[in-house]
Amino acid sequence: MSVQGKLGFRILPSAEPIEAALLDRFLPLSSCTVADAMGRFNFMHPAIQARTGLPLCGVAVTVNARPGDNLMIHKVMQVARAGEIVVVNTGENITSAVFGDMICETSVAMGIGGIVVDGAIRDVDGIRQLGFPAFSRAVSPGSCDRDGPGEINVPISCGGIVVCPGDIVVGDADGVAVVPRAHAEEVLATAQLMMERERLRIAEIKSGTTFNVAIDETLRRHGVIA
Repeated sequence: MSVQGKLGFRILPSAEPIEAALLDRFLPLSSCTVADAMGRFNFMHPAIQARTGLPLCGVAVTVNARPGDNLMIHKVMQVARAGEIVVVNTGENITSAVFGDMICETSVAMGIGGIVVDGAIRDVDGIRQLGFPAFSRAVSPGSCDRDGPGEINVPISCGGIVVCPGDIVVGDADGVAVVPRAHAEEVLATAQLMMERERLRIAEIKSGTTFNVAIDETLRRHGVIA
């Protein structure tokens, strides 16, 4: 698909599909592990919370919405591929919900993998009953316009970080982390090393070495203890 529209009111082509095998390797990872594997960066503001208690993991398709308007969020349901995660910037509007149970019905029918809104959603009980992963900064009963402008598949700010089309989004009860697509393999390798260290430490604790000796080593280095 070619670019449709003009700057500020346009739909750009989606990113190339990611290999399913690569994406599957992120499924067992928590948002905490993913964020730590990126140097404790690339996680969204903690106000972006899971509203239905369901995790998500998938490729981002982005929406830059005018505050108080969800025209392009309706349209992105046609643009997004099955399993992709809709990530939305609303210009910090937290009173006008841009996603609710009716548009969620469409999302489920289209096989969308979930939504992350830096803004408000509503009808949380209905969305939960539909089994749809939904994250947002706020919940509000207020509705919104459906007139535009807005953009699809452009780099956006969401939860204080940059999200580009094609990035990998991991969300759970702890929050949302976003992996730049070009660094997916690097993040996976680092995450696996971290998880192996954690497994070894847990084995040490269960065998009786309950205290981490690195703590005292750090305190000695700082001259706190002898």
